[in-house]
Amino acid sequence: MLHETGGMADDVEGNPYADLVTANPEIQRVREVAFAALRLEPGQRILDAGGAGGEVARLLAARLGGTGEIVALDYREGDVTALGFPDGYFDAVRCERVLQHLRRPDAAVTELARVTRPGGRVCLVDTDWESVAVDGLPAHLVAAERRHLLATVVGQHLDMGRTLRRRLVRAGLREVTAVPVALYFADPLSAATVLPMVNPMVPPEAGLIPPELRDEWFGALSEAGERGDFLATLTMWVATATV
Repeated sequence: MLHETGGMADDVEGNPYADLVTANPEIQRVREVAFAALRLEPGQRILDAGGAGGEVARLLAARLGGTGEIVALDYREGDVTALGFPDGYFDAVRCERVLQHLRRPDAAVTELARVTRPGGRVCLVDTDWESVAVDGLPAHLVAAERRHLLATVVGQHLDMGRTLRRRLVRAGLREVTAVPVALYFADPLSAATVLPMVNPMVPPEAGLIPPELRDEWFGALSEAGERGDFLATLTMWVATATV
């Protein structure tokens, strides 16, 4: 059974952007690592905290074979630091790319652990934005974009991915593991669904690209794509622990 909370209807249609992310092979690799770490079993009650359009919750429901219960919480509507569930309510909790945006990520980790039963699993997935690397573009553009991105744009915590293990340890969880997953993109189109700074559909007002470099940046991306020598990499981390 799938329940979606935080202002989303039970029959919510897939978000087009979320669907593109889900279809990306690199994101699928990350999620396969996370699904394996959850140790899913039939009949379990699972929380997908920050599930946006609920696309991952639907994948989880399919893996449970129609048994158990999946609750999808949209973090933009719900509060991950104050979940409306009793202690130990879930068998497992999953949270992907949410903590990087929070002012109090450790409070969220504590709350996710609180609603997980003793012996249950907490799985956190997040990005190390400082790991972004690009090749095939002029060096001055790459350097300028990196400075702009790290200084002004991405979330609250650029290093969130690589700090997940430490946060789980300090929250008192056990059997803590952390797996780095290097994402690899060989063309701008495939990278655009994960790296917004290479997506020309993201509007200028989002501030991802220095305004004075926007035309040159996307022109260079197009040329690199046509030459076939574009490369972008990014490391995401999957950290899991037992309550």
